Amino acid sequence: MIIKQIWTANTYRNFNYLIACPETGEALAVDPLDHEKCLQAAKAEGWSVTQILNTHEHRDHTGGNGPMAEKTGAKIIAHKNAKDKIADMARGLSAGDIIKVGKTVELEALDTPGHTMSHVCLRSHSDQPVLICGDTLFNAGAGHCRSGDPDALYHTFSEQLAKLPDNTLIYPGHDYIENNLRFTLDREPDNKRAQQMLDQLNGQDLNKAYVSTLSVEREINTFFRLTSPSVIAKLREAFPDLLEKPDQRSVFLKLRELRNSW
Repeated sequence: MIIKQIWTANTYRNFNYLIACPETGEALAVDPLDHEKCLQAAKAEGWSVTQILNTHEHRDHTGGNGPMAEKTGAKIIAHKNAKDKIADMARGLSAGDIIKVGKTVELEALDTPGHTMSHVCLRSHSDQPVLICGDTLFNAGAGHCRSGDPDALYHTFSEQLAKLPDNTLIYPGHDYIENNLRFTLDREPDNKRAQQMLDQLNGQDLNKAYVSTLSVEREINTFFRLTSPSVIAKLREAFPDLLEKPDQRSVFLKLRELRNSW
């Protein structure tokens, strides 16, 4: 399996992806908003885009579907509940469904509500585990829930993402890592790993963007650090009525509330 991350350099800071079978050259385009860049990248590699997958229905992820499908004949795949929100869907996905690309690539659909209620992430069936996260999980952050539900996002994190292998590579739908690390440090000022990473990645070339792992996210992503005494102590400054030993769900929801206006 070959993954090509494509930096759009747009105002939304989107990443698009091509996932290709090295044997057949067939490729899946994930959220190909910048269809021209995706097609150029596929052509340069000698790949043929045969499928389009949208992680969710937001326009900054589906906006390239039409021209991409028109130019390639690729079929559009997304969450089954997005059929009335994404035009010309050929296949609706449920949890556990498999997307095959060529002869060698298998991707499992995870039903990951929260950012929206019809969101999928993709988990690779490969020796090196990979997660294509859309807007559910960002480097050092979590998706907003303005058209979703923060409680559902908490359960997605705690019941699905947190159980993936530590060495899982994380490929998000946007680059927000520097700002998210600043939020981590605002919430956990003694997080030396987050400060080290912020210093390291300041001004990085996003055409060769840093790819984290779930193990790294456990260190730098506040939304995985729900039992940290520093996180809880700082949270109590904003929410004085927070229990002395709050449950993880409460910490997650309060963090998401703070991040909404941070």
